Amino acid sequence: MPPLALGFVRVVEGVNRRIGRMALYLLFVLAGVLAWSVIAKAFFRPALWTQEMAQFTMIAYVVLGGAYSLMMGAHVRMDLLYSRWSARTRAAVDCVTVFALIVFLGVILWGGIESTIYALEIGERSRTVWRPYMAPIKIVICLGTLLMLLQSLAFLIRDIAILRGTPIPEGHG
Repeated sequence: MPPLALGFVRVVEGVNRRIGRMALYLLFVLAGVLAWSVIAKAFFRPALWTQEMAQFTMIAYVVLGGAYSLMMGAHVRMDLLYSRWSARTRAAVDCVTVFALIVFLGVILWGGIESTIYALEIGERSRTVWRPYMAPIKIVICLGTLLMLLQSLAFLIRDIAILRGTPIPEGHG
């Protein structure tokens, strides 16, 4: 494989590994927000921001951890036949499915960027009582989608390397 392709795979997987591990800690933020919500309802006035903040935190956790999950193979796969195939056959089939994923993520990213630009231009806010700006969470969604798109490209490069007979060894980013 060309050194540029190898470098791309290493950088993307290193970035996704680090961001995915950092996203893990968003579960603690989520637990803190929900704990505060319970405490505030029990002893004080209920906080207006906790439900929406919990939703935003969960969204960030899912989209920022998505590329890491994809990289680690933690997604659901129907492998009734897949596990019995040779590495080259799996790589050939994966090239088709990864290409479809790349197209899908490209469309999602395009729409997400347009929605984010709109949110920034008009100062879009949520329709709840708290009324937070929507652009920050939309930026996070776009970033997570971009990371998944880049990871999908890294998978495609790995699959092409297997088809060429020069598999890329798993790195530790």
